[in-house]
Amino acid sequence: MSYSVGQVAGFAGITVRTLHHYDEIGLLSPGGRSGAGHRRYDDGDLDRLQRILFYRELGFPLDEVAVLLDDPRTDPREHLRRQHALLTGRIDRLQQMARAVEHAMEAKKMGINLTPEEKFEVFGDFDPDEHAEEAERRWGGTDAYRESARRTASYTKEDWQRIQALSDDLNRRFAALLDSGAAADSERAMDLAEEHRDWINGSYYFCTYEIHTCLGEMYVADERFTAFYEAVRPGLAVFVRDAILANAVRQV
Repeated sequence: MSYSVGQVAGFAGITVRTLHHYDEIGLLSPGGRSGAGHRRYDDGDLDRLQRILFYRELGFPLDEVAVLLDDPRTDPREHLRRQHALLTGRIDRLQQMARAVEHAMEAKKMGINLTPEEKFEVFGDFDPDEHAEEAERRWGGTDAYRESARRTASYTKEDWQRIQALSDDLNRRFAALLDSGAAADSERAMDLAEEHRDWINGSYYFCTYEIHTCLGEMYVADERFTAFYEAVRPGLAVFVRDAILANAVRQV
């Protein structure tokens, strides 16, 4: 039995453009063509796609995925064993980071001394004080919280407008990249993720790659952050998370 590119995209939860890209770079070429020349994928192609997506989720660049999958010494069961070990290791690391930084912090709300009118002018409908008590309860004992509170306490309305403008610009460029069909582990996406980390460094606290990765996970796991990114562009929360993870892996 064979499947069209649209059917496979639906099965896998990816775009047709992504499948076309995989074909163009030789990572996943369909096993056949229809009489009209359209791509047709068989069960073996779907198995390979599943392994590709597993490695992508683990942060492997596409060129490394190709090397892993085309290694003649490795059979499909070995791929599953390797992916299970990598996933288990990743879960352990994330749990350690979560315990260390209490699910990480997006210190966007501490020490904000603005009038209600100024808050609306800077942040729109988002009330930065709404989660202040929660932030202090969860992260108040960390060095990052103290650094952020110290720095933001002196920020003026103009400082917050500048920080918010930088954030909006980053989000617009992330959305544009996603619209262009660029992969989350592309150089442009990873460079933008590094700019995002630099924005946190410059605005709030020193953001290590471990903290940045944990923030990316929070953008997907925490419905408040997911809703924020999805309002900018559907699918953006996952795209930003994946770009942050790919950038952290690149640094290693």
